[in-house]
Amino acid sequence: MDKEKEEALARLKTRLMFTVKRRKEVINNSIMERRTAIHRQIRHRRYLYHKFERMQMMAPVSISHVSSSHSPCSEVSNVSSHSHRESDWWERVVLAEFGPQEWLQRFHVSKDTFYLLCNTLKPQFSQSGLLMSPSKLTLPLEKRVAVALIRLATNMDYSLLGELFGESVSTLSQCVREVCDAIIMLLKPLYMHHPGVQELAENARAFHMKWGFPHCVGVLDTLHIPIRSPPPHARDCWSRKGGHSVVMQGVVNAQGCFWDVCVGFPGGTEDATVLQSSELWIMARDGGLSPQPPLLLMGQPVGYVLLGDEGYPLHNWLMKVYPASPQLTTPQCNFNGHLNNCRATIDHAFRRLRGRWQCTHRRSESHLELVPMMALASCVLHNVCEMHGDPFRDEWLEEVRQLECPQPSVTSPAYMDDPNAEQVRSLLCSYFHMQQQGKVPPLEPEPLVAAGVPFPHPYVAPPPPAHGGLLNMP
Repeated sequence: MDKEKEEALARLKTRLMFTVKRRKEVINNSIMERRTAIHRQIRHRRYLYHKFERMQMMAPVSISHVSSSHSPCSEVSNVSSHSHRESDWWERVVLAEFGPQEWLQRFHVSKDTFYLLCNTLKPQFSQSGLLMSPSKLTLPLEKRVAVALIRLATNMDYSLLGELFGESVSTLSQCVREVCDAIIMLLKPLYMHHPGVQELAENARAFHMKWGFPHCVGVLDTLHIPIRSPPPHARDCWSRKGGHSVVMQGVVNAQGCFWDVCVGFPGGTEDATVLQSSELWIMARDGGLSPQPPLLLMGQPVGYVLLGDEGYPLHNWLMKVYPASPQLTTPQCNFNGHLNNCRATIDHAFRRLRGRWQCTHRRSESHLELVPMMALASCVLHNVCEMHGDPFRDEWLEEVRQLECPQPSVTSPAYMDDPNAEQVRSLLCSYFHMQQQGKVPPLEPEPLVAAGVPFPHPYVAPPPPAHGGLLNMP
């Protein structure tokens, strides 16, 4: 009797497990169908939004166009005038009717900065020749820069750009590529480069005055740029948070401007690997962050340091927080708080970069080899706008919050840390502990440097450098 009950219970258990499994499959399939339907609706709404945006761009029509529609021959000329109005948006609307706010809204730069870019990039295009359109008409430099800025700022589809500017997709794609290359060749040496001795001292002074962190000359972090599904041989582009991406490593100063960028790694690459494959690693390894004679902190020689997160290895020039643990001492917790507060600089810089230049935030449909070039050009343009004080619209940040791209995080293993670097971190702990107690030790005075960064004068094209900056890529 007991044996029959056990067999009945076993059959019932098997049936229940099968029923639960089927139910889970039904629920999962329903969730996937619902998720697919939601994504389909999102894509459709984005299409409608871009279409509405394009209609807004092309909305202003001169009185002559309106009056001509009532002429006796209007029906005959409708087709030709329609295509003409769509292709002359740049000449008819932008150049003739755009004010400062419309200019900033469409191109994400001020009108003065736009023409500064045109004059600075002019030598590159005069040397490389003219870009020809399918109609064998040369595209003006200003029009080429406008195409590239709209693409970088809004990630607008090439088909919509083609309707606005009256050019083919291939012409516009080549235009974006050439303008980005010119920005890297001519603007990167002026606005984004490794700091010299005086600039390092100025960076350290700025970080200490703003955040109270001594000897800091930059904050380091990575940004994952979402991309479309890459070819099969690029499986490493899949990031830990899901989705395909390209990794960009950046270092910013106290003002939130980039002075080093390394981009082009697949999304599955760890932060430590990106760092060790970059020019920044070579610079620090060769003593680029160790001034001579060395600076002193509490009587001990300490060079300049960068601040990173847990994904980076600890070095005497790269500081990160102590791992979270109940055994952390008060000075160690105090150090973690100061470092995290100072690292807010790069979080703010990345938000402004993604807000103004949304090709670094929205999923890019460009070819995989063009994504790093567009990202590096966007970082250079970010510096240009920040240094020249171009307005920043809060609505750009709101768009970033609504379409937040997941940023994977990983902790670097302890064996990658430099044992000698703990002495520097312990010294900084002691410094902040004494500061908290009101016994702030004096820092070694640094050489005086001229404040500010030299900018090229607006509307004047500086001479081209002897050699252009290269994409800092593996």
